[in-house]
Amino acid sequence: MPPPPAKPRPAPAAALAGGDKLTGVLERIVFLNEDNHYTIAEFRPDEGDEKVTIVGALPGVQCGETLHLHGTWASHAQHGSQFKVERFSSELPSSVYGIRKYLGSGLVPGVGKVYANKIVDAFGTDTFRVLSEDSGRLRNVPGIGKVRATAIKKAWDEQRAFRELYIFLQTYGVTPGQCVKLIDKYGGEARQILQTQPYRVARDIDGIGFKTADRIAINLGFANDAPPRLDAGILYAMETLQEEGHTALREADLRDYAATLLETSGERITARLAALVADKSLARHAPRGVVEPLPGSDLVQLPVLDRAEQKIAAAIKRLRAVPSGLPPIKHDAALVWAEEKAGFTFAQAQRDAVRSALVSKVSILTGGPGTGKTSSLRALVEILKAKKVRISLAAPTGRAAQRLTETTGAFAQTLHRLLKFNPQRGGFDANEDSPLATDFLVVDEASMLDTRLAAAVFAAMPSRAHLLLVGDTDQLPSVGAGNVLKDIIATEAAPVTRLSVVHRQKGQSEIVTTAHAINAGEPGLPVAIDSLEKLQPWADLTFIVARDADDCLQKVTTLCAEFIPTHFPWMKPGRDVQVLAPMHKGTAGVGNLNLRLQATLNARGAGLRAPGGEYRTGDKLIQLRNNYDKNLFNGDIGVVVAVDAESGTLDADFDGTRHTFTRGELGDLALAYAISIHKSQGSEYAAVIIPLLKAHFMMLQRNLLYTAITRGKKKVFIVGEPAAYGMAVRNNEAKTRSTHLKEKILDAIAAAPAA
Repeated sequence: MPPPPAKPRPAPAAALAGGDKLTGVLERIVFLNEDNHYTIAEFRPDEGDEKVTIVGALPGVQCGETLHLHGTWASHAQHGSQFKVERFSSELPSSVYGIRKYLGSGLVPGVGKVYANKIVDAFGTDTFRVLSEDSGRLRNVPGIGKVRATAIKKAWDEQRAFRELYIFLQTYGVTPGQCVKLIDKYGGEARQILQTQPYRVARDIDGIGFKTADRIAINLGFANDAPPRLDAGILYAMETLQEEGHTALREADLRDYAATLLETSGERITARLAALVADKSLARHAPRGVVEPLPGSDLVQLPVLDRAEQKIAAAIKRLRAVPSGLPPIKHDAALVWAEEKAGFTFAQAQRDAVRSALVSKVSILTGGPGTGKTSSLRALVEILKAKKVRISLAAPTGRAAQRLTETTGAFAQTLHRLLKFNPQRGGFDANEDSPLATDFLVVDEASMLDTRLAAAVFAAMPSRAHLLLVGDTDQLPSVGAGNVLKDIIATEAAPVTRLSVVHRQKGQSEIVTTAHAINAGEPGLPVAIDSLEKLQPWADLTFIVARDADDCLQKVTTLCAEFIPTHFPWMKPGRDVQVLAPMHKGTAGVGNLNLRLQATLNARGAGLRAPGGEYRTGDKLIQLRNNYDKNLFNGDIGVVVAVDAESGTLDADFDGTRHTFTRGELGDLALAYAISIHKSQGSEYAAVIIPLLKAHFMMLQRNLLYTAITRGKKKVFIVGEPAAYGMAVRNNEAKTRSTHLKEKILDAIAAAPAA
């Protein structure tokens, strides 16, 4: 992308007079993202001669077109005034100048500026009619023979069809970006599919949900109670509730939710639920152990989650039934040997944890920070290695896997790498038909396991191998649907060892004691100060009182930019220091914190402009979704090492591996000086800074604050309002996740008791 103008220009007075509407000619496209059609262009308004910069999704536009734009004016710090386009319509140019510019823009393959000039010289303002209706006359133009004339006609017709389809889609409230997705998916059939099966697009196309499809369908005249609408709405309701963590719902709850969403009667929803179950679009289960269930008490599931829970239950049944493949181990002697190797005596609960893992095919180890999980794991790994057992260590995230390697001294990897995710197949190469080559699998941070990933892990377990799940049940649950660790614990199908005694630093760590106090529901503040001048470098956890959101933002920035670099120069902001915020929006939310911290910590140069902001060399980044081609996963943290504004590419280092991101991949990245507490699961940082305000009340829960504090290894700074701390500690009303996993496991082991 060419560099922007050196001098920021104010919006022309004539353009500003039009408010949020502009009409004029597209002069030059400066930047175009081919994937989402995000465009930066020069535009000449009809009123006035001065060009302005417009930005937004503008699919199919070409230089020379007349555009009618709707949007808002914004001022960019480096690039001056810009008009952000929210929607637009276009007209083919009518002047010779505009037609010449339009055809010469590269729109039609085989027609560059030279041939565009020849065609327009020959036909003038009649050019477009000739191309559409009388293309044979093109052969009268010098240099254009039969083959070139046919190619020009074909390309012109394809472009015209795209324009007509785009105009049709826009009339039904489809955004430019959604138009691109529809056309990419369906091609020339997009119009017909939209007119006859509008709800299909909600299933087929990522980013076009039920609400968009419903708006289109209503505009097309579909009845409010039409079965396709009710079916699509019920499935949308299931997916919405799945995003809240549920894998199964009581039929009555789903009925009421969907009836309200669709503004229809419960009776109609009940009828369509029966139809969806009949055609296997939904799965239904009667309550376990109830002779005469109440109407509406059945549990309803999406088939993909039903199958995932079935896989977990079947694997637990299989593992319990098949004898262990481990070599004979004298447990007491092995524990004494491990204690001698560690240099200290284990607590009884730690000894029980190791013994349980060696005896039971499936076992669970849980406990808070400082209770000895790491020591227990290290002892188990040492014993298994001494016995030449094939051991595999894994965790849901790269950071958690790296930490597992550091704490045990054995190689650990992400679950996706262990299971060999195959992007071509869209699944794992390690599965029930091709199990893992291991005798013992340890999965750390198991509280992060959602139902579908857990199903893949359990299905790939060899029948004679052992599985140990290690996690802290008091942390936030998995981002994906399910409550796997707690559900398995509730079945009592696997022995559980709970570590509760604090061992780290002989119980003196303020981070650890505060975390346990939070879990116990004790709302009293830890050490609190009202100014950074009173902050003691030796304290490992401090509450810094902020008057309001602006004061909180300022103190967080000062901690990152001044206090920590001064007192702990070995801590690198991009590696060791992490701001963890409860919410994305607001003055002290993730978005605004990142802008402030980038401006303070890394203000050099213009960098690379992207739809989500600007990236500069040295910026801290987070990967927002799984990219299996790059072996990068949601939550991975990296650092920008190079940007190329002209080509629109960015190079970033993730844990020692350099990756190049093209324009179309920049939407998968975000600044990561601050991230959400949810995104921090499975990670630890030398220093953690937590903004905590009453304005975050929607997210203030005990397990959220507990998770944030336990991410800090050396230092934790809580910056905010004391009342917000108390609100979080007292709120232990975490939403209960509705699942069917517990019932499936109990049914499985009841049908085939362990051998």
